Amino acid sequence: MSEKIVQTAGRDQLGEFAPLFAHFNDDILFGEEWNSQSINLKTRSIITVVALVSSGITDSSLIYHLQNSKAHGVTKEEIADIFTHIAFYVGWPKGWAAFKLAKDVWNEKEEECDL
Repeated sequence: MSEKIVQTAGRDQLGEFAPLFAHFNDDILFGEEWNSQSINLKTRSIITVVALVSSGITDSSLIYHLQNSKAHGVTKEEIADIFTHIAFYVGWPKGWAAFKLAKDVWNEKEEECDL
């Protein structure tokens, strides 16, 4: 059995304000879904990142899931190929936005570029 995913962000950030949402986030999404053994954590991390980028989400949740992907073995080369591939389907600007965040997560020097 792989490592058990434990999440407390829902309760930490929304526990008193939105306890039901916090429960769904921490106990159902991360506690049950992320701990399902039918998909390994690396693949689950990639699927999550692709879903977020496809939806145009480039906030702290994407950063968290990029860090999570890296921690579960996704390499810089893999994330670059994944983002290049999905940019053709989800939109080039979404790809650019995702690359900017991924470079920070994989600690690559930011280069100036003209779009």
